[in-house]
Amino acid sequence: MGQGNETVVTEFILEGFSGLNQRLQLFLSLVFLLIYLTTVMGNATIIFLVCVDNRLQIPMYFFIGNLAFLEICFTSCTSIKLLVILSSGRRTISVSACFVQSYFYFALGCKEFILLVVMSFDRYLAICQPLRYAAIMTQQLCILLVVAAWVAGFTFMSYHLVLLSKLTFCGSNKIQHFFCDNSPLFQLSCSDTNLLWRIDSVLILFILLGSLCLTLSSYVCILFCILRMPSRRKKAFATCSSHLTSLAIAFGSCLDLYSHPSERVSLETNKLVALLNTVLYPFLNPFIYSLRNKLVVLVLKDAIAHTKAQLFPQS
Repeated sequence: MGQGNETVVTEFILEGFSGLNQRLQLFLSLVFLLIYLTTVMGNATIIFLVCVDNRLQIPMYFFIGNLAFLEICFTSCTSIKLLVILSSGRRTISVSACFVQSYFYFALGCKEFILLVVMSFDRYLAICQPLRYAAIMTQQLCILLVVAAWVAGFTFMSYHLVLLSKLTFCGSNKIQHFFCDNSPLFQLSCSDTNLLWRIDSVLILFILLGSLCLTLSSYVCILFCILRMPSRRKKAFATCSSHLTSLAIAFGSCLDLYSHPSERVSLETNKLVALLNTVLYPFLNPFIYSLRNKLVVLVLKDAIAHTKAQLFPQS
């Protein structure tokens, strides 16, 4: 495909980490493959346990199970293409596939931030309003909140496809990233992207800052409730601190990625920061939200023991 100014781009080349030598890229592909498989298996295990064990069929674990499913979808959206790039060197992606990847990345991310708000509100009710918790967080409300989060994420981010459709590409087709993120697409476009970038940034920051404020509000209320507790402070503090660590990675990386004008963004730095929320964050979530939980560990041990008994019955 020609690179002249009059040539319309029909496919992109995702440069990824092309500056690294081939051996290092292959090594990274193995590392990321291990992380990806661990992420999928860890989140799939949580989904399985929540579905099959009655002890985990309460609102908190219902939301965690949905978060686990979301993390599988979110990390698969970018990690699979990254693994292909690093392992085989196949870097091309069609314009339409690029736009679809970008849409799902932002829609799933939006849905996740909404779900984090719901989960923080659930924890607030459980810790600060324990007597009213069961009456408020009914099964119907839990399902409604999750469905609303999915619908809102995909509906609200439909504007993103509209903005992408306004872009024209007639020069270089090399994207200096491992997936179709906003900044490299805006920088690559030969359209005037100032207005489009402003609209996109305002909406993304509205979602990020809005969900961050609501989530932090719930945790601040939880903190004050914990300080008034005569007992169980240590356990509650440990749970909240691990959750806040996870939130710091998610919100911190996204604010760093999407709070700057696209022309001022360092794409090399962007790639490294993007690894935090596309690879590291989904990898850590099963351990932060579930596998450190004593009840989840107990249910997992019981499931393993039951499976062993079924596969290797004693004579």
